[in-house]
Amino acid sequence: MNDQHPQSADATAGDHGSTNTARAGAGGNTRNTGPGRLLIAVYAVFAISATARAGYQILTKFSDAPVAYLLSAFAALVYAVATVSLAKAGSTWFKVSVAAVLVELVGVVVVGSLSIFDSVAFPHETVWSLFGRGYGFIPLILPVLGLVWLYRRRPSLGKAGR
Repeated sequence: MNDQHPQSADATAGDHGSTNTARAGAGGNTRNTGPGRLLIAVYAVFAISATARAGYQILTKFSDAPVAYLLSAFAALVYAVATVSLAKAGSTWFKVSVAAVLVELVGVVVVGSLSIFDSVAFPHETVWSLFGRGYGFIPLILPVLGLVWLYRRRPSLGKAGR
């Protein structure tokens, strides 16, 4: 009898080992193990805190600085997408993770720079103002760590793709 079924052969075609796929679930996700769990937890904390901050700002003083408060809401959305996508398996979720973390990095750099060079445009701070100074510069460091982690945990391309 042949123990290999067509489904199991297809499931491991892109992987270098079936034990990794079996352990990590479909797609061989190892992004949510080890230090990845800490990364996901930090993203979750930022998603919650940025959502709370933006919600409060928009509900209570939106007219004071609408651009800053909408940027805070956008940052909250980016953190939420990054949190979910980092935790999910599969190459599509990997791509979503990369996109979310890149958007975060660009946002921190652009908003951080604008808040220094054009402070009139940012009369009130956002999560990304002054490169995340109000959050201990974690918003600047987090996407760099996220991109390094994603690079180290990128999906295997298989032997033909290398």
